[in-house]
Amino acid sequence: MSTLRIRRFVPADAQGVMGVILPIQREEFGIPITAEDQPDLHSIPSFYQSGVGDFLVAEVGGHVVGTVGLKDIGAGQAALRKMFVAPAWRGREHGVAQALLQNMLGHARGRAVRDIFLGTTDAFAAAHRFYEKNGFRRIDPRSLPGSFPRMAVDTRFYGLRLGS
Repeated sequence: MSTLRIRRFVPADAQGVMGVILPIQREEFGIPITAEDQPDLHSIPSFYQSGVGDFLVAEVGGHVVGTVGLKDIGAGQAALRKMFVAPAWRGREHGVAQALLQNMLGHARGRAVRDIFLGTTDAFAAAHRFYEKNGFRRIDPRSLPGSFPRMAVDTRFYGLRLGS
């Protein structure tokens, strides 16, 4: 069995990232979204890998099986986005989602990020449980910072305080 590796996104990962994210959005959850609707996925280095942000991939056997992005939104705050794990790699036995999140939270702490926010859809019930288990608290969308990049499909919002 190949080993799980969490690493920083490089441009050669672009096709693998799309191959994980788009089928989950469109086929699994029926969200009518295309790659063109997500310009951030076409400019990951400039959109995510600047300021305190970053974009990580989970790789097994040379294939991308998971993703997570952290967007710098200023004032020691960031938005967690594009957290997706391919269906065959979900669950505690694989630990992909947990490894992605822990690596990104470690990155955020190392960059003195104080608060992380995220938006998700009501359909992602398993994701809600995962975020809550990891200390994220559901918040009213009116309490989001003005710089938070809201997606039209997001209906549920969470926040995590890392430091004061």
